[in-house]
Amino acid sequence: MEEIQWADFEKVALRIGTVIEVLDFPKANKPAYKIKVDFGKLGLKWSSAQITKHYTKEELKGRQIIGVVNFPEKQIANFKSQFLVTGFADENGDIVLAAVERAVPNGSALI
Repeated sequence: MEEIQWADFEKVALRIGTVIEVLDFPKANKPAYKIKVDFGKLGLKWSSAQITKHYTKEELKGRQIIGVVNFPEKQIANFKSQFLVTGFADENGDIVLAAVERAVPNGSALI
């Protein structure tokens, strides 16, 4: 694994936000949801997330998640993803969300 410098890490804007809406995304190549997240002062952003194996739409609403908010938008089928949802692959390759232990203000940066 290549070592990076602190300045490299500082370029990645990892922020916390609260999921406020979750929709099915049938046009995605792999099972996914469209999720709308409130990032506080950074505003509302949408993303496509392949997290359908471990999470229902109902479970996700109101949950805080960690996202990379400074990637360029990515076109996925007929949808523009505005941030990257973070998580870890389990033993089957299904994504488990990265999460915080306690609630923090939306838009807070990982430091």
